[in-house]
Amino acid sequence: MIYIHETAVVDSGAEIGINTKIWHFTHIMSNAKVGKYVTIGQNCFVGENVSIGNSVKIQNNVSLYDGVFIENDVFIGPSVVFTNVKYPKSIKPVNKNYTKTIIRNGVTLGANSTIICGVEIGENAFIGAGSVVTKDIPANTMWYGNPAREIKN
Repeated sequence: MIYIHETAVVDSGAEIGINTKIWHFTHIMSNAKVGKYVTIGQNCFVGENVSIGNSVKIQNNVSLYDGVFIENDVFIGPSVVFTNVKYPKSIKPVNKNYTKTIIRNGVTLGANSTIICGVEIGENAFIGAGSVVTKDIPANTMWYGNPAREIKN
């Protein structure tokens, strides 16, 4: 079973896995791949060529742009921000040459965190609420702040 709220838009060509729920005012673009057992909250955007693994939970107000790859068992808190261009300009188009961002298995991204494009966040890493990730994050670590710094336990 797939649940798609009546106000959500899923474009032709998007792949949606079984037991996935897509809530109010969310837009899934063509060529996006959404795995099984995924929940996508309200007012979200999933761009072309975005890949979302299985058992991912995406809270409200999250936009995943072309170039973002999410593996399995990832939690994305409300209003997390992803970018896909390192040096954006309104007068210089990037011609769909987007910088790749990879979120590995088991990652948690706290509310309002910002993920600058071109980074890889390692398995089971935890990014605290409001943090700004500007570089690769090793697996099994915890990071907070702006810019995000590793928290020693």
